[in-house]
Amino acid sequence: MEIKKNSPLNSAPEKSRQLQTRFNQIIPGGSHTYAKGDDQYPEFAPLYLTHGRGCHVWDVEGREYIEYAMGLRSVTLGHAYPPVVEAAIRQLRQGSNFNRPAPIELECAETLQELVPGAEMVKFAKNGSDANGGAIKLARAYTGRGLIAICGDQPFFSVEDWFIGTTAMDAGIPQAIKDLTLKFCYNDLTTVEKLFRDNPGRIAAVMLEAEKETAPAKDFLPKLLELCHREGALLIFDEMITGFRWHNGGAQAYYGITPDLSTFGKALGNGFSVSALAGRREIMRLGGLDHDQPRVFLLSTTHGAETHALAAALEVMRTYQREPVIQTLWAQGRKLASGIRTAIADLKLEEFFGVAGQPCCLVYTTLDANKSPSQAFRTLFLQETIKRGLLAPSLVVSYAHSDDDVQKTVEAIHATLVIYRKALEDGVEKYLHGRPVRPVFRKLN
Repeated sequence: MEIKKNSPLNSAPEKSRQLQTRFNQIIPGGSHTYAKGDDQYPEFAPLYLTHGRGCHVWDVEGREYIEYAMGLRSVTLGHAYPPVVEAAIRQLRQGSNFNRPAPIELECAETLQELVPGAEMVKFAKNGSDANGGAIKLARAYTGRGLIAICGDQPFFSVEDWFIGTTAMDAGIPQAIKDLTLKFCYNDLTTVEKLFRDNPGRIAAVMLEAEKETAPAKDFLPKLLELCHREGALLIFDEMITGFRWHNGGAQAYYGITPDLSTFGKALGNGFSVSALAGRREIMRLGGLDHDQPRVFLLSTTHGAETHALAAALEVMRTYQREPVIQTLWAQGRKLASGIRTAIADLKLEEFFGVAGQPCCLVYTTLDANKSPSQAFRTLFLQETIKRGLLAPSLVVSYAHSDDDVQKTVEAIHATLVIYRKALEDGVEKYLHGRPVRPVFRKLN
């Protein structure tokens, strides 16, 4: 898998550079998703990908990589997974968008109900921001309150103003909107209690991912649910990542906690654009017709229930029901983490490079010689793994990652960490080609 020294990777491939110029002339930032932008990868990373099969992708120069981003964690079964693609194609031949609901909308919602404990009612949308925004609107309507508390240790909930206003990238968002969102710390119930004390009767909901890289402390989630209900607020789980990765029923099934509302996306469609808002009937029904309360405009979009995307989601869920997808994600993640940790130990890098998170959703940490988080060392790791045939902004496995893929990955990372070790001793500048990658959320370019 290693890319040879005379590869275009080391000589700024002309085809990619020409495309890059055109992309940046027409598309702000050169990408429709910030996490896919040029500033997130080393200068000689593959600039554009043309296709993928399983856990392998190919760039415009025809180079092949084992991928560990998997469409920002949305492609859990593997790229172009045949049963999902075929289900979408079958539906496309029948039409994708009609003027009245299609039966597949009910079939897909009922299947999600079978998997997710708290899904008494379901509504579909196209992306996670839609679903999370709908959850926030419902919580405010149900409680009659305006404030929202989000976990400040977790990086992303929505493209909407109520969340982006809490980030460094908040240009264009009025202060009045920013003031409506509060932050608390994960695994620290006292920070949530303080928000309720400081804002009595004003917080509509608490939103968080049940787990990120750090596991929930004992009783944190059940006590958080209890606190929310005692204070008259709702608990919302963002299951965009944990859903269809931790458990068939999401993190709420894995941890045995049923939130008031929960949102799903990413792996639900295996790359197709579909998301879902699910939750308690008495809350969800406010977006419907069978009540006498003020109407909530809930997830009403032209493309919200495109039938080919729902056909893909339906086949995804059926695949999870009949095949050991979750078990495989955890098993392959454990093999990957074990191999990398062995390499870390061999090179005595335990204080400088780490693997974190559950096996089904691994990430890595890069520290410099002072044991401080380092974008330069992250860039070096990306640079050297790319040279060795990996595309690994994270270490997220899919159902398609075979034992052979994992073994090749471990070998490539071991070789990369040899360079990492040298960079700690000699200085990262000696080994890094070009500028370091940068965080997405920053005030200025």
